[in-house]
Amino acid sequence: MTTARYLASRISTAWMHVPQARKTAMDSASDLAGLTLVPARAPLRPAALRHFCCGVTLVFTKEFRQADVIYTRNLWIAWMAMLFGQRVVFDHYRPWSDQIPPLAHWIYRLMCRRSFLVNICHSEYTREKYLALGIPEEKLVCVRNGFEPQRLQSRVPVNAAKRSIGLPDDRKTVVYTGRLNHRKGLSLVVEAAQRLPDILFVLVGSYGNGVIEASAAGIENILVIPWQPADVIGQYVLAADVLLVPPSWKPLAQFGSTVLPLKLFFYMASGRPILAGNTPDVSEVLQHDRNAFLCRPDNLDSLVNGLRILTSDTVLADRIAAMALADSADFTWDKRTSRIVDIIRNRLEAPPVTGSWSDAHTRIWRHQSWRWLKNLLRTRSLILPPSFGPGVISRSEVTTLRA
Repeated sequence: MTTARYLASRISTAWMHVPQARKTAMDSASDLAGLTLVPARAPLRPAALRHFCCGVTLVFTKEFRQADVIYTRNLWIAWMAMLFGQRVVFDHYRPWSDQIPPLAHWIYRLMCRRSFLVNICHSEYTREKYLALGIPEEKLVCVRNGFEPQRLQSRVPVNAAKRSIGLPDDRKTVVYTGRLNHRKGLSLVVEAAQRLPDILFVLVGSYGNGVIEASAAGIENILVIPWQPADVIGQYVLAADVLLVPPSWKPLAQFGSTVLPLKLFFYMASGRPILAGNTPDVSEVLQHDRNAFLCRPDNLDSLVNGLRILTSDTVLADRIAAMALADSADFTWDKRTSRIVDIIRNRLEAPPVTGSWSDAHTRIWRHQSWRWLKNLLRTRSLILPPSFGPGVISRSEVTTLRA
């Protein structure tokens, strides 16, 4: 919705196509986005039926016929739009071809169509996964997410921020914001808190009595806070001596649900030091001892040691926080959408390009699809976790096999 709002400010006319809900919800969505909503005749649940109905109803709207480009985060809607003669821009963080390999050949054919203008990838990690399919480089661009500077206009000293939300100002505070669940690597954080009783851990984003809430119950130095609106989240971020992105492989490798988390850019803009894991996606933006402290993923000792260093070495903490703040200037939503508009205009004028699906791609596609099927039968998960280390097939290996 934020992307849509900022894009709309740079083009002449824009509409947002959303599943139909109660009128009050539609009015709220319209106010948030600042654009005219086009309701889809689609149920909110289940998700698969919602996506299907959104794609089917979109193509029969007058707005669809009037538009120059359909901008979507959904591959089904992208396919339907092109089927009915529209040009498409796709914007998403997931490497779908890697997570659901049976889709890889269909995705390749979809993105190589002339009417598919560009895939806006949120990370180089995701872009590389699509490049490995043989999709032309011109159709794959990494444009990372961003933050809104106005959410952090009144930066106050950390102790003042703590007092404003009722936290003790004489105790070092580690803050995490986001969903509290087992997919985010927070179990490791709970263990670290037990090893660091002098540090207060503030976990913001609880929806009730989940696994993390249960494991944190009774631990004196963990404070679990319910999910907060955007204007309140900033107060907790500014009250942090250390901002935490749980250093774990789980969000990327086990669940595939998080690639280069959105909170990262807001953290950078806060002027507070960040501790995160040295994973392929995070390390695209954060560098150890420059603009963050990166520790070994899923290593309790490394996490505990990193937190001890950052909460005791104020010179280091201030230096990396200042560098992250400086770097954040390149990651505003306004700059992101400005770049996206330029990319779309260039792609609209560009000559057609062709892809290169080879026999090597077919062999890899079949191998990965078999792995996916076995994983589905064993775990009932549609997402195939990526492999890291020996046995990983990269784009360079595809090129070698093709040669």
